[in-house]
Order: sequence, then C-alpha cells, then structure tokens
Amino acid sequence: MNELASLARSYLTRSLKPFEFKNEYDNRLKYGSCESLGLYVHIPFCKQICSFCPYCKELYSEEKMDKYIDALIKEIRLVGTKFKKKRVTSLYFGGGTPALAADRIGKIISVINEYFIITEGIGIELHPDNVNYETLSALKASGVTKISIGIQSFQDKFLSVLGRRKFDIEKMSEALKNVKFETVSMDFIFALPNQTFEDLKSDIELAFSSGANHVAIYPFIDFTFTKSPVKAMNDKEKRELLDKITLYCQNQGYRRDSIWTFSNDPSAKYSSMTRENFLGFGCSATTLLKKQFKINTFNVEEYCKRVQSGRLPTSLTLRFTLRQRMVYWLFWTAYSTKVDSRDFEKFFGVPLEKYYGKEVRIAEKLNLITSDNGVYQMTLKGAFYYHYFENYYTLAYIDKMWGIMRKEAFPKKIVLN
Repeated sequence: MNELASLARSYLTRSLKPFEFKNEYDNRLKYGSCESLGLYVHIPFCKQICSFCPYCKELYSEEKMDKYIDALIKEIRLVGTKFKKKRVTSLYFGGGTPALAADRIGKIISVINEYFIITEGIGIELHPDNVNYETLSALKASGVTKISIGIQSFQDKFLSVLGRRKFDIEKMSEALKNVKFETVSMDFIFALPNQTFEDLKSDIELAFSSGANHVAIYPFIDFTFTKSPVKAMNDKEKRELLDKITLYCQNQGYRRDSIWTFSNDPSAKYSSMTRENFLGFGCSATTLLKKQFKINTFNVEEYCKRVQSGRLPTSLTLRFTLRQRMVYWLFWTAYSTKVDSRDFEKFFGVPLEKYYGKEVRIAEKLNLITSDNGVYQMTLKGAFYYHYFENYYTLAYIDKMWGIMRKEAFPKKIVLN
C-alpha cells in the first residue's frame, strides 16, 4: 500500500519529493489575505472512549476541561491579534464531545467574535446523550446554528459492535422539536460487518423522521492504532452498498452536497472539511493556508503548557510545493462531488487544464466524472473510487502520522513517501 501511495503522490505532484512535516512553525500565521477561510475548534474530552474512533480524545474531567479551555482561549488570542478583524465563512466545534463544554462554548465564541466575523453559521458535534433541552438551549443561546449528532446507528446490533450504549430516540426527537436549529445533521457509519442496504435505509428514514434535515454516512476505516475489533467490509460489498444508498437518497429527492452527505432541506449544510483555507484551534487541530499545513500537538497537557508559555502549540508543519498544494486542493474540493475549474484558476492563478488536463480527460473516459462548461461532476463510479482513494490515503498517510503523534507530543520530523 505504501509503495502505491508513493507512486500516486510522485505522479500527481510530478516530483519525487515526499510530504515532509517538520517540527517548526510560524509565530505569525499568514491568513490575512485568505478567502473562504473557515475556523475549527477541537475539544478532546469524552465521557466514554469509543474504540473505533481515531480522533484525539481523552476521558473527561471538569478540572482538565477548564484548564484546557483557558489555554484554548489564549491560543485564539495569540493567532487573532496578528491581523485586523477578519471575515470567515464558518466555525465548527469538533472532538471528542464538545457539548460537554456547553457552559463555556459561549465564552469561546465571544472571544472568536473579537477577531473574526462569522458569515455562514456555527456548528457543533454532539453525542446522542447530549441532545436534551438544557444542552441544546445553552448552545443555541451561545450562537450555535448547526448541530451534528453522532448516532452511528439506531440499531442495537451495530451499536453493540461499535461499543456504544443504546439511547432514547423519542427523548432526543422531543428535544429537537423544542429547540430549533438551522441544520440538524445525524452521522452514521456504513460498511460495518453484515450491514445491508435495508439497515442503512432504515437509519436514514428514522433520522429524517426524528428531527434531522441532513444525514452523513461515513465509511468505517480500520485504523491500525485503534483497539476496535470491527473488520471493514470488502470492496465489492462496500461499492454495492454505497451505490444503493446513494441512488435511494437521490430517488427520494434528497440533495447530495458531498460524497457522504444528503439533506431534505436545500438550506441544510454541515461540513467542516470543504474549505480552501482554515485555522484550527485546540489539541490536534490542523491549519491549512496557501503555502502550509500545520498540526497542533495531540498531547493535551503539552498543548496547555506550550500555549500558557505564549507560544503556538504547533507540532509539525508541511511547506507545500505548488503541485502538492494543487493536489490537496483538488482532493478536498472533490469531497463536494464536483470541481469548478474557475475556482481552481481563481485560487492558483493558472488554468486547471494546464496542470491536470490529461488526468481530467482520462477520468471522463473512465466514466469517473462528467463535465459541463468547466464544472466536473462525479458519477456513482467516481464517488466510489473517491471513497476508495480516501480510504487508501487515510491508511497510508494519516494512520501513520496520527499513530506517531498520539505517542510523541512534538516529533522531530515525519516523512510520508
């Protein structure tokens, strides 16, 4: 797998130069001229640690949470004071279980509002246990407009496989009726052992009838450093399942706004991923700018120490070559299922055809994409192979990087060939 990843990287970037992340960072992040800039805040605490979850998290304690949020606010100020007030698209809180900090989310947002003008709303991830009137009311009062609930499955047989507890669906639905949000998204995992189209269809139908106007169906990925006993479905079954559920959603009239997401309301959107540039705050958060990608330390204690000393908690930084940045832009823009060549040219100042015209034509001949006036749209086949490539990339690169960073707060260097 690593050899194939290396060949793909070399071909797409036209270089033998690997992705080289170094233990260095800029004291002043150059985001002032960035357009379509998003914000992300990571809160890593959970009441229960799920074995399948690869993200940076640790068991909740009130003392640790308060100390962490104090450091988080200081990091926001360290970054925000470098430029005049900046317009940004959106703000997303992820984790972990960020709703555990519901009583301080308002303070975090107020500090962010000192330095940034949020134009497209504020989203936060929730565990089903957090979906109650008190928590939802506190979040709405803080300015949250979008919520994403990590359901994973409504079915006991899959909750058991994932190590998740059963929850009260009716109580959750009642809370959602009483506290309204612009977007209510519910997340599900697909490609679990013996999962069928009927299983997923049932989950999606129950989601929309229980208060969701948006659903996300993410593939199960078997990270090597997690302790999950779950084994991923084989590719043939996975493709059949993905195609069936996509066609079902489209036939129901649900709008597809990314590879994994569908909505029954045109105004409902929830994605912290499809941004040309973004600033990340908190432990393990990433920042993507025009010429660099940086990752904060995964170690909560070291994160707090570094920030309280007045320094940014950056663990590693990648300085992009032009081709590397193009590949990154194309990969994450394609997550929305389409790429507009005019957006590429606006961002890079050069035509997409000049750099990747051959690849575009091959993709069309293979029925991976269709084109219309410079807009390239994925087919069902293309969406599956995007999923396949993302899974492949994740296991070849992200798995290695996160595996190291979970053990070392500030590694000297990570080279991804």
